[in-house]
Amino acid sequence: MNYVYVLKSLKNNKRYVGHTVLLPEERLKQHNNGSNIWSKGNRPFELIYYEDYPEKAQAIKREMFLKSGSGRLFLDKILK
Repeated sequence: MNYVYVLKSLKNNKRYVGHTVLLPEERLKQHNNGSNIWSKGNRPFELIYYEDYPEKAQAIKREMFLKSGSGRLFLDKILK
């Protein structure tokens, strides 16, 4: 299974959108451990949304949408 996930920084309320083959909760742990430079500077995070897809290409397409202007508006609407 492939997942698209949205994290919220508890430090500055920024959102992070990504995709993974790990369970979203496991990927959250990696981000909270500072798995990359951006994560290190914006942690801690909470998992606020995810979707699952059988194909990696579908997950990547959805991730790209959620990072677009329309996708950000969609997330704003469903997460409020």
